[in-house]
Amino acid sequence: IIRTVSAVDRANIVMIVIDATEGVSEQDTKIAGIAHERGKGAIIVVNKWDALEEKNDKTMNEFLEKLRQKFSFMPYAQYLFISAKTGQRMHKIFEEIDRVRQNQTLRVQTGVLNEIMAEACAMKQPPSDKGKRLRLYYITQVSVEPPTFVIFVNDRQLFHFSYQRYIENRIRDAFGFLGTPIHFIIRERKEKDS
Repeated sequence: IIRTVSAVDRANIVMIVIDATEGVSEQDTKIAGIAHERGKGAIIVVNKWDALEEKNDKTMNEFLEKLRQKFSFMPYAQYLFISAKTGQRMHKIFEEIDRVRQNQTLRVQTGVLNEIMAEACAMKQPPSDKGKRLRLYYITQVSVEPPTFVIFVNDRQLFHFSYQRYIENRIRDAFGFLGTPIHFIIRERKEKDS
């Protein structure tokens, strides 16, 4: 496992290769978890797709749904179904790597981010507790690999995980960020500072 962690640390993008005939192993989910924690891009490659005996037009979607459940902690991951033996869809691997790499290094202007956040807050009001409502002042991107955003708010305690996920989903709707995790840093700013 030490070699695996070291390899993940050196990588920009981690490809988790799943054997279609065996399904997802505990080792696969552990490696994916390490990649997720380290903020690495992720592509889940299902190999030996040609070796499945009983396939119909729904097989891939059913398999994909099972994969998404197993890797639910990384909903941004990209999926590829290939056969190394026959070469089926092998050319897609490098296309996918390039796409994930572009998403990892994507920078979004602060003005555009703030428009998206304002629109998101208008569509779904921020949470409140005991009469005090969360106020989101502004958002800015501070780094890439993984894309990291700082959101300035009036009270960090009011910024629940579910609302953070909502904001993340609005950003993903606008820019994709396919195959890469997004990190948020929540900073408090008192009202008199604004």
